[in-house]
Amino acid sequence: MDMTAGNRTGMGLFALIMIGIGSIFGSGWLFGAGAAAQVAGPAALVAWVIGAVFIGMIAMCYAEVGSAYPIPGGMARYGHLSHGPVLGFLTGWAVWIATASLIPIESIAATQYMASWSYDWARDLVDPANGHLTASGMGVALLLTFALWLTCYWSVQLLARANTVLTLVKFAIPVIAVAALIASGFHTSNFTAHGGFTPYGWPAVLTAVTTCGVVFAFNGFQAVINLGGAAKNPGRAIPVALVGALSLGLVIYLALQTAFLGAVPPEQLAQGGGWHGVDFSSPFADLAKVLMLHWVVTLLQFGAFISPAGSNIANVASAAYMVQNLAETGFFPRKLATVHPRYGTARPAMWLNLGFSVLLLVTVGHSWHALASVISAAMVISYLIGPIAVGVFRRTRPDLPRPFRLPAAGVLAPLTFAFAACALYWSKWPDTGKVALLTVVAAPVAAVVLRRRGVTGLRRQFAPAWWLVGFLAWMSVLSALGSRDFGGHGVLPGGVDIALVALSAVAFYFWAVRAGVHAHRVGLTGSGPGLEGPAGSGPVLDGRTASPASSVVAPEDSRPTASV
Repeated sequence: MDMTAGNRTGMGLFALIMIGIGSIFGSGWLFGAGAAAQVAGPAALVAWVIGAVFIGMIAMCYAEVGSAYPIPGGMARYGHLSHGPVLGFLTGWAVWIATASLIPIESIAATQYMASWSYDWARDLVDPANGHLTASGMGVALLLTFALWLTCYWSVQLLARANTVLTLVKFAIPVIAVAALIASGFHTSNFTAHGGFTPYGWPAVLTAVTTCGVVFAFNGFQAVINLGGAAKNPGRAIPVALVGALSLGLVIYLALQTAFLGAVPPEQLAQGGGWHGVDFSSPFADLAKVLMLHWVVTLLQFGAFISPAGSNIANVASAAYMVQNLAETGFFPRKLATVHPRYGTARPAMWLNLGFSVLLLVTVGHSWHALASVISAAMVISYLIGPIAVGVFRRTRPDLPRPFRLPAAGVLAPLTFAFAACALYWSKWPDTGKVALLTVVAAPVAAVVLRRRGVTGLRRQFAPAWWLVGFLAWMSVLSALGSRDFGGHGVLPGGVDIALVALSAVAFYFWAVRAGVHAHRVGLTGSGPGLEGPAGSGPVLDGRTASPASSVVAPEDSRPTASV
């Protein structure tokens, strides 16, 4: 997976857009509309708009950083660039967890839709009482995970070539499903009956953004950032591909949500006592069965394999890049960055990701919804460094070539960070505490690694990272004490809790930017335009200098990229 300036494959803009769309249309469309309708009712439509705006703001921050530093898997490296090795490991750890978690959830999605097949063994894959995978369902999900992983293990390039075809098929299936559901009978009364447009209030809408797969669905934008370093013109391709993929994604998801809301039979809605009672294990397939649209059921069952498999092409590649970047910075074993000389795949990194995927499946992967809510919260944490990196680099490297510049960055960057903090809070307690703890646990690991490598002055190394530890601890406290609408104990009343989250997040943003500026001033991030150490000798890795091969400056635009 060599993506140095001299070895770029010259990925075109269309191919990059297809990667983004292919990643956005994974399992999210199969389950997101049903889950969001159950939580927020017709106001789930607003949740999709909020999610798209939020992800769009995050994506534009990463577009500036990614076009200036077109490093494959760069989301795992930007924290190192902006604040030094310790924060780089903490944020890289969070990004890796969020990205690698996408691999098993796609297999879970395919397995849950298999339960809609008209075979006895298929019906036994999911427990109808709670919607969780049974032992046999878990076995099928593990088998699917391993099958896709093995295919990428031998030839990820072969699957990448097929991505455009898979994406077009994945795009066609939801479009046909929307048309068929609307044509079968569209009940406009569903949007006003049983509590009106917002039957469970606006807090439920905000909760749906993070717990029902909305953020999860749009997370495919990361593939554009992580793989955009291989584009012919990253500065133009990355922001255009992001806007194109997210815009098209929003249109299709709104159409899917509208079709689902209008197609549910009013008598079933009444029987369930409202939208909370509309609980489908395989939402669109089960709804199509109720409407006697058997050909749509078959189409959706086919799509349940195509969509997750296509998305996992980018997931497997991106997760491998994350591991390689962490290995390049010295916090993961160096052997994990090894690339097979013939197949070009990072096999040691892929083995690690496979083990992590299996662990998730057997511990928390009981259903798509159970895993999606945790993954969404982890994703939000992985987004935090984007707007902060914009603020840091604007102050420390003002002359760095930026093919794309975030407009009004002085306002939009802190606003985006505050939005991310709110999204983390909306994930609901105790999920916020779980993912915060899972991220902070990387801090003592970083200390052990640095000490074993003989690095002195750990207090100096950790100084630029304390803002993140403090932020996650503070968010956990607010989440635990916050409104009951978001899983808290109700100490903080509704409205006050969100205002406190947003205002405190702005304060943490400026603390984080100052910490990054100081890290640059004292030399923790290297002295060159990328990860270079003294005299351009190579990137600074935990206080030492790596080989120059790990950092390459592209002669055509003087922007750093990396060989991972």
